Amino acid sequence: MPRALPTRSVVSIPARSRLPMRVALWLLDSPRLGHATSVKRFAGNLLKQPARLGCVQAQSRLGQLLCRDCGSHRDRRIGFELLRQAARAGDCQAQLELGRLLSPPHHNASE
Repeated sequence: MPRALPTRSVVSIPARSRLPMRVALWLLDSPRLGHATSVKRFAGNLLKQPARLGCVQAQSRLGQLLCRDCGSHRDRRIGFELLRQAARAGDCQAQLELGRLLSPPHHNASE
């Protein structure tokens, strides 16, 4: 009897990539540390490898960082692509962020 193929592939993240990802998420979610530019840069570097390996949560958070906090057009484009990948995989935060990025700016009716 042939095996049914899974509808979505599950990416297994090696243990050596899980710890840096957990540290990065902790740093970004920390009320005291998460707003510092140097902390965001460090956390982004920690998220790169898990995102490359296909970890949806890493793709989503790194995409958000690149789109919100980078001045470079290239970095924003990479962040947008990471958000698209995470959103396709079902990440709600990535879907919301993409919606925010793609929605036209609201204009005040009195202008």
